Amino acid sequence: MALTAPPTVDAYPIHLLYEDDTLLVVDKPSGLLAVPGRGADKQDCLAARVQARYADALIVHRLDMATSGLMVMARGPAAQRVLSMTFAAREVTKRYVAVVAGRLDAPAEDWDVIDLPIIVDWPNRPLRIVDHQSGKPSLTRWRVLGYDASGLNTRVELEPITGRSHQLRVHLRELGHPILGDALYAPPSVQALSGRLLLHAQSLRFAHPLTGEALAFESAAPF
Repeated sequence: MALTAPPTVDAYPIHLLYEDDTLLVVDKPSGLLAVPGRGADKQDCLAARVQARYADALIVHRLDMATSGLMVMARGPAAQRVLSMTFAAREVTKRYVAVVAGRLDAPAEDWDVIDLPIIVDWPNRPLRIVDHQSGKPSLTRWRVLGYDASGLNTRVELEPITGRSHQLRVHLRELGHPILGDALYAPPSVQALSGRLLLHAQSLRFAHPLTGEALAFESAAPF
């Protein structure tokens, strides 16, 4: 039986921003899984596509399938351990941009904080909910960047201090301003305002795990 060569990362819309012997930084498109899901139809993902060229590439953190933007991958297990500890210790600064429904007034200070504990909604997995008794501490810094032409929707910058699943989506929904195109947490009228989730991981800042050099990466939101 003839064997076909594995696809390379060049065959897919994956933008590689940085490469060395320790790590990779890639720009994930919206609609692509970060890691394989359950079932044969969910094996196509960022990890598999990057590993087609870099066999030693390993996932360090994830983005939701619907979210686009910057992700770090480690080159080998040793680099993965160090980078994973860096993320766990909150030594990585992550910034996102989103467009939310409604006019969200700017906070009195430049940044405000959402402090609402999150837990998995077990009867409705994979959804998350705010639970003040059992939820895990979840903090998000946010500020207003501007408004759309109609003045009816707000562009915000977000900095998750903790890294709970769906944290930004849940926190903004709890503010009363769900993200446009959010099929999980927005009402149908807000889902219909965009063909994709308008949430993008736009910047990452951290120290190189081998050299200690300060690294900073930016990716402009495609919306």
